[in-house]
Amino acid sequence: MRIGELAATVGVTTRAVRHYHHLGLLPEPERRPNGYREYTLRHAVELARIRRLTELGLGLTEVRDVLADDAGRDLVEVLAELDADLARQEAAIHERRARLRALLADAKEGTLPDAGFVSAELSAFLGELSQSGESGESEGESPMAVKDREMLTLIDTTAPPEARAEMMAAMTTAFAAPGAADAAREIYARLDALADAAPNDPRVAEAARALAAWLPADLPAPDGPDRPALLDAFLADFSPAQAEAVRLALRLAAEGGAS
Repeated sequence: MRIGELAATVGVTTRAVRHYHHLGLLPEPERRPNGYREYTLRHAVELARIRRLTELGLGLTEVRDVLADDAGRDLVEVLAELDADLARQEAAIHERRARLRALLADAKEGTLPDAGFVSAELSAFLGELSQSGESGESEGESPMAVKDREMLTLIDTTAPPEARAEMMAAMTTAFAAPGAADAAREIYARLDALADAAPNDPRVAEAARALAAWLPADLPAPDGPDRPALLDAFLADFSPAQAEAVRLALRLAAEGGAS
């Protein structure tokens, strides 16, 4: 294979291949008499592993360590590992597409998916909140609570199983604390009150501190490189003051608390 064929086979750019050569992550084949490099199946497998590891969130230095530890592994073993990983991705994509189709069908009716379209875990969680007055399409429900539930539903519908499990574990832990439901209602009320406020309204900082005290301390900063991909879209549906309060709360949480 030529470099372009190798890149297309694995789904990366030729520039990425050359970059991996430069970093020593991917062995560079000798040039043939015609001046071209000829890549083999082994190169394609190694490149596929680099791509998979980077997609899992590993930095290139970490990828180098993993590849060094696995040097000399049998080609069949590496291929079997990649095949098993692709099978897991395929199953996850199949599940996500099924859930998205349900979401799309419900969206065409002008409504968000009900408990039947979300995971059993989120359905049970929302049911418990509903019994506490925190969920459901009841009259007078907090507009911010509705937006929050919409976001949870979207994440539950589209996220990989691992991300959904982390989300559910975090929410279950948070709401297990005494007074958590009352605290959530207070936060929703504070944010609802900012619907027509200016971003520099003093209540913005107050709402942010109340929210930050309830958020996990290991959340990424809202303006950092690891911020959630959906954050901007989520905040775009808020008023300027509400969005500023949430950003400030996330910043406070990322810094270690609301103090």
